[in-house]
Amino acid sequence: MKVSLEKYTDLGLLILRLGVGLGFLWFHGWAKISGGSEAWAGYGSAMENFGIGFGHTFFGLMAALTESVGGLLFAAGLFFRPVSLLLAFVMLTAATNHIVSGQGTPAHAIKNLFLFAGASLIGPGKYSLDALLRNRK
Repeated sequence: MKVSLEKYTDLGLLILRLGVGLGFLWFHGWAKISGGSEAWAGYGSAMENFGIGFGHTFFGLMAALTESVGGLLFAAGLFFRPVSLLLAFVMLTAATNHIVSGQGTPAHAIKNLFLFAGASLIGPGKYSLDALLRNRK
């Protein structure tokens, strides 16, 4: 059975990338991007858990951009490995904030952290913009 399913690996990666990437854009990134500077400062305050007590608005905007634009890039398979690592870092920050603050559960952020870390090692597959650009060279 393994041999017969291996031919669908790249299709599976495409489905995973589209579902997770567009889901991140829609359910996480869009709300953060449209929240404005006050909301960004709130998201960015999570950096205090790492001893960074300044630039909350900047860090919140970076998290919002990573979750929205990064989600779109993840779905497209463009700059896949760097984007996966950035998304993993945002999830590490979110999980740490949930644990330290006691607000909400870190479960979802931890699952996403492992998903993005693993994806950075696997790569986007052949149905991706990274593969298309690599093959054009």
